[in-house]
Amino acid sequence: MIKNVSSAKRSQSGFTLIEILIVIGIIAILAAVVIVAVNPARQFAKARNSQRSSNVNAILNAVHQYGVDNRGTLPATITSSSTPVCQTDAVDCTGLIDLSVLTANGIYIVAMPIDPSCEVDNSTCYEIAQGTNGRITVDAPLADLEEVITVTR
Repeated sequence: MIKNVSSAKRSQSGFTLIEILIVIGIIAILAAVVIVAVNPARQFAKARNSQRSSNVNAILNAVHQYGVDNRGTLPATITSSSTPVCQTDAVDCTGLIDLSVLTANGIYIVAMPIDPSCEVDNSTCYEIAQGTNGRITVDAPLADLEEVITVTR
């Protein structure tokens, strides 16, 4: 019997499953790196807006907790026009809303949160106002990405 020599030396062409999986993994890692590297400024802006949203809610919660503890009376310094809030322990609060009654002894809030992009002396760069209906509005006018961050209760 004569064996066919060509069939014994037949070579296989193509990729193994392991090789394909390794290439797919490398492409996925490179894609993730490119996505993050392409627009880090947007990611940082989103992070700052998230912090602003949290800060606005913290201020509003402190004001309302003060009102609950004082039979519905809110801090007298809050005006009807939207005005920036003064920082905790600021030297001068002229033209700003002083909410030190909320930070006294850390009962309602330990310190007034400050906007991540705020560069104004003594100001938190968050604004507060009381509407004619008694509702309080706190907003972050320095929000990034043209986002509007405001909460009314």
